[in-house]
Amino acid sequence: MESIPRIGKRLDPLKLREDFPIFERKINGKPLAYLDNAATTQKPRAVLDSLVDYYSAHNSNIHRGVHTLSYEATLMYEAAHRKVAGFVGATDWRTIVFTRNATESINLVAYGWGLRNLAPGDEVLITIMEHHSNFVPWQMLRERLGIGLNVVGVDARGVLDLGEFDRLLSERTKLVSLVHASNVLGTVNPVKELTRKAKEFGALVLIDAAQSAPHMRLDVEDIGCDFLAVSGHKMLAPTGTGFLYGRGEILERMDPFLYGGDMIERVTPERSTWNELPWKFEAGTPDIGGGVALGTAVDYLSGIGMDAVAAHEDKLLRRALERLSAHDWVELYGPSEGDRVGVVSFNVKGVHPHDVAGMLDEEGIAIRSGHHCAQPLMDRLGMEHAARMSFYLYNSEDEIDRAVDTLENVKRLFG
Repeated sequence: MESIPRIGKRLDPLKLREDFPIFERKINGKPLAYLDNAATTQKPRAVLDSLVDYYSAHNSNIHRGVHTLSYEATLMYEAAHRKVAGFVGATDWRTIVFTRNATESINLVAYGWGLRNLAPGDEVLITIMEHHSNFVPWQMLRERLGIGLNVVGVDARGVLDLGEFDRLLSERTKLVSLVHASNVLGTVNPVKELTRKAKEFGALVLIDAAQSAPHMRLDVEDIGCDFLAVSGHKMLAPTGTGFLYGRGEILERMDPFLYGGDMIERVTPERSTWNELPWKFEAGTPDIGGGVALGTAVDYLSGIGMDAVAAHEDKLLRRALERLSAHDWVELYGPSEGDRVGVVSFNVKGVHPHDVAGMLDEEGIAIRSGHHCAQPLMDRLGMEHAARMSFYLYNSEDEIDRAVDTLENVKRLFG
């Protein structure tokens, strides 16, 4: 298997690109500049090799056999849970439940905790900048249980309205479920402060960390949250991988989300009892190879150092904002200063974002266009669509310059 880089404080994106086979491709005859990392990230050889190694040398079902392959697969899969726990600062690896993505993690909380613990008159508090995955489950519970659903807005800068958060928070609030970093605005919410405020009213806190865990150091104990949802594919791991961190005593009291094999302790014709954590929430045969590869992705990021990743992306973000803000025909969204991740949403005045993305693709530059699964926020901002560049550890300032230079050509072409 490929070695894991050990970098520390500073990274070289051009050197790291050598670890990613996809960058050997050319798109329309041009070198690939992949600036769509908020949607999904590319995979290093170490992650790809771990998948091949698992299926080539260890493939077996876990927890169900005493033979060598099953024993090895079980150890590898449980080791991946331990790696993830360390990555987010969880003190007990059994509080890490592997899921398909952050969407499933949030639904696990909605079904496993919300259906049993919420009642008419209770309220869930979210923000307008949530991904649909953190809107729709709570709307479902509102329709099913008659709970209240309150939504905190943003100010003109794209920063969460903390005054409105304080006004909407009350003794009726049973859960605060909010995004750590917006996939449209790039805004990083002060989740530690907001968690502290929620706890003063006895509310539980769920953090959607899909856009923060890949880009910065996280510590669930320091934040104080009760749940944290993450998608593996946004942090170098395969698609269909992710995890939920949950406080142990809460997970113990929750109902399972899915029922069937391996999540049981004992089954009789009359009743069933549940397995210990985390297997209580991992029904059936999981994506074992994907889980192992998620652990390898954590190893890769840990070897680089999340502080180095964050510092590099901040440099890319500043370069992008500097280049784009120099043009009055570019409309930028999100705060111009303060905490942000490497996400820049924008529109070229007079040009549809799909046309913008299409012309960039002709130059080998991949960006996103559309509503970014955040239609309530887009409506609040007064638009239907936007183009979006999002950065990661293998991107360079030269790629941002290529993208902005191409935007200048787009504007000239469309007048």
